[in-house]
Amino acid sequence: MANHHRDDVFGTPVLDDQAHSLLQSISEEGGYAYVSMSTRAAAGDIRAAEAAREMAWEQLHSGPWHSVLPVWRDAYSMACLHVAKFHYANGDFREALRVLDMGLIMGGMVLRKDLDSAVEKATERANALLRVSEESVNGSANAKLLTNQNAINLMEVVQSLPKRSLSCKLVGKRSALSLEGFMRDYFLSGSPVLLSDSMTHWPARTKWNDLNYLKKVAGYRTVPVEVGKNYLCTDWKQEMLTFSEFLERIQSKSSAAPTYLAQHPLLYPASLSEELYPHSESMLKNSSQVDLDNMDANEFPKIQDLEFVDCILEEGEMLYIPPKWWHYVRSLTTSLSVSFWWSAAPSSPTS
Repeated sequence: MANHHRDDVFGTPVLDDQAHSLLQSISEEGGYAYVSMSTRAAAGDIRAAEAAREMAWEQLHSGPWHSVLPVWRDAYSMACLHVAKFHYANGDFREALRVLDMGLIMGGMVLRKDLDSAVEKATERANALLRVSEESVNGSANAKLLTNQNAINLMEVVQSLPKRSLSCKLVGKRSALSLEGFMRDYFLSGSPVLLSDSMTHWPARTKWNDLNYLKKVAGYRTVPVEVGKNYLCTDWKQEMLTFSEFLERIQSKSSAAPTYLAQHPLLYPASLSEELYPHSESMLKNSSQVDLDNMDANEFPKIQDLEFVDCILEEGEMLYIPPKWWHYVRSLTTSLSVSFWWSAAPSSPTS
């Protein structure tokens, strides 16, 4: 392989150390052709690198995800690193990032450290090519906003809610809630709560509303996007887009609509599971058959008079949903929301 300036390559110390054992494991699973292509790729053959990646990709799609052998996920990561190295050395940092992101999304854990460090380096080089002024990035008057509070039509948004929304008990809202108070009043009792001021110090409150900033820090990154109402719908699918493409898509679809009331959740306690008609299939048993946007009283009569709690989650607010609570969430406006999941310890009263 030709010599390159140190800025034209990225290191793969884990791959360098683990390549022999990984290739041996792949051979033991019958991946002789992959091993041959990967060996040639390491020696500088881009076509062999692409071929190895395609072979690993086919293995990833040979059956249900849980049945894919972990070694083939690592094989895919290895091939992605080989392919990305060529694009990086040729100055095509966008394509290098796309390949590396696919390795992170679809690959295994053995080479993740190499992938992460390569992404960091490729991102630095890609961002150097962007022409986004510091004035815009810092949130000046010239910045393009993802959300516009002045464009929100509250009455229009409320009319789009499911039947009986905001007619039952509302989730309690707390300000300046201490950890001790949260544990005592909500966690131990398994009760939902809306926290109104727990993220006022987050830089994301302002930075994530600046489209120029979002594109600068993550515009080239590839992300999996869900298309469709939910994963139970027949037309639901997933796509891989760059974050910039995703931002452009949501802007083009709702440029004149309200853009930041965030989400409207409906919550049902775990004790009402039977009345919510969960699917019988093991993979879907945590999902209800009921479409709250279009409820069929004849097919699901038990749900008609069930009590629930709900709320409108506004900008800067957090909602705690206790374990095993059924929840329906709808984004009422264009927004960025983050979910955190915790697993309770076996001795926890909520487990």
